[in-house]
Amino acid sequence: MLVLARKKGESIMIGDDIEVKIVGVEGDLIRLGITAPKSIKVYRSEVFESIQLENKQALNVSASFMEKIKKNNKNY
Repeated sequence: MLVLARKKGESIMIGDDIEVKIVGVEGDLIRLGITAPKSIKVYRSEVFESIQLENKQALNVSASFMEKIKKNNKNY
């Protein structure tokens, strides 16, 4: 992990298009401003981990459930 020290109002660049700026510091709370292309998804890590878990759970569909879906599709 790269660790950088920045002050309020300073920023870092990630690649050519992503800027992370320190917009506020209050005690243990640091407010970040992120400028990135709309094609780049930005999530809080806890939200990202939750999405990953839900995606993994969605892939763990039982074989019997898949057979039911196949049968139902044949009826249409």
